[in-house]
Amino acid sequence: MNWAFNPQLEIQILLKLGISAILGLIIGLEREMKRKPAGLKTTLVISIVSCLLTIVSIESAYMFPGSDDVNITMDPLRLAAQIVSGIGFLGAGVILRRDNNSISGLTTAAIIWGAAGIGIAVGAGFYIEAIAGVILLMLSVEFIPYSLKIIGPKQLRQKEIMLKLIIHKKEDIAKVMSKINEEKISVKNIRIKDLEENRHSVHLRITVDGKRKTTDVYYAVSKFAEIAKVEIENL
Repeated sequence: MNWAFNPQLEIQILLKLGISAILGLIIGLEREMKRKPAGLKTTLVISIVSCLLTIVSIESAYMFPGSDDVNITMDPLRLAAQIVSGIGFLGAGVILRRDNNSISGLTTAAIIWGAAGIGIAVGAGFYIEAIAGVILLMLSVEFIPYSLKIIGPKQLRQKEIMLKLIIHKKEDIAKVMSKINEEKISVKNIRIKDLEENRHSVHLRITVDGKRKTTDVYYAVSKFAEIAKVEIENL
């Protein structure tokens, strides 16, 4: 194994780690401001370590030159390839399934995977591409969804809300559904469950205009005389 201290190489490695840390910081701040489970510290660690492993993988491939007796060949990105698959376990940990059968955490899992990709890109020396990737990533997560809610199709300008209602009389369920439609609330899914004491639980997944406040929906529904209890959740 031939190894010698190379100040220029060491400076280049430190520069890569620094750039990777800055880009990971930018990605992490976006998640941190939204109070997501994988925030600033997680993305920093992923980005920096992915960059470091990529550097080690590349440099190690050239530290073992072949000899007359043994011909050693190594893939310069062998370790980096394992990062892509290995990071999936971490991403799976932030994907949650709620009681209402909705899935959350997919964006955060994708951000984790993206932070690893940015670290690999920097470690491989693709600085401009990594910076461009972070810019496009931030635009995709923040700017584009916000713009589509303003100028996009109607479906994208609506938001989903979960309603849990307790209704005493079975005959009143149809009346409640009719009144909900009159409030310009679209019902996407309904689940009815019989409870004790002749009560009925009605779970509704509804869509309303994105500008409409969740509290306004609550006030509109809670005034129905047929409803004994209202629980609302903004998905």
